[in-house]
Amino acid sequence: MNCIGCYKKIEKNEYCLSCRKKLFDGKRVSTVLDFDKPKAENMTMYNEHSKRMSISGVQLKYSLKLVLNKLELCEKNGQYIIKPIPTADHLEMMHDAPENEHLTMQIASQIFNIKTAHNALIYFKDGTPAYITKRFDVKEDGTKYIQEDFAQITNRTNETHGESYKYEGSYLEIGELIRRYVPASMIAIENSFKIIVFNYIFSNGDAHLKNFSLIRNDLGEMELSPSYDLMSTIIHTPGERDTALDLYDKDHESAYYATYGHYGRMEFIEFAKRLGIVEVRYMRIINGFLENDTEVNDFIQNSSLSNKALASFSINYKSRSKRLS
Repeated sequence: MNCIGCYKKIEKNEYCLSCRKKLFDGKRVSTVLDFDKPKAENMTMYNEHSKRMSISGVQLKYSLKLVLNKLELCEKNGQYIIKPIPTADHLEMMHDAPENEHLTMQIASQIFNIKTAHNALIYFKDGTPAYITKRFDVKEDGTKYIQEDFAQITNRTNETHGESYKYEGSYLEIGELIRRYVPASMIAIENSFKIIVFNYIFSNGDAHLKNFSLIRNDLGEMELSPSYDLMSTIIHTPGERDTALDLYDKDHESAYYATYGHYGRMEFIEFAKRLGIVEVRYMRIINGFLENDTEVNDFIQNSSLSNKALASFSINYKSRSKRLS
């Protein structure tokens, strides 16, 4: 069997030692929660012990804390976020949403060395899967690091820019703001470029302004936060745009885009140049995504996605990779 945190082969049905260290400070926490998934019969309990927050208007998340070696729902001082299967009839294959996010995050972290929030799959008492992630903005003493997403940084809100405020702007604008606010800006810009290319190849069409953040580190300096909310959204919304934001102004007017109707290698090269990334660096990043096909496929096959979702994940990954090859 595989660890439902990192996919490594294990003998017992539990999180491996490495995942326990990353997620639970080494404590042996069960892969099954003591309570059922949210439903009509227990919503009073969820409402009393947790704060529900909307994710893109569809997915709900709940706050958890670790008490001894058990995870409990809480309204404040949460250390973890859990995302049950979303209830949205207009979206496809929603039962696969928790594993979709978990798989995508693990591929980003383990194969492409993208710094991500620690995460795993977990099960409710009734056997229903959920996605769990450890909060990276909470310090060991319970206080929080200052964190702002790029909607906050640009003062975009529902009141000022309308319901689609988090889809206003471009990825180039994010890079320019990183240059302004982050002391080690070039490293952070290259990392943001890497994340944006990753999102494109793995069909994350919902990587909007709120899915990129700056966080103040222990030295008092702002840096790019670990990545979060990475998933192949095309599985659930097949008709979505390839990216939540444009790469840069008028990128759709390029010769390649005009011919094929989507981004190709040249658009990302032009984007990297506008970010100020030197050629040897951006070529290494782009080509790096095209050299791990076997590893990516192994992760996909070892996942717990349904056959239909697994096929969609794999087909879209191969299609997007071909666009950049």
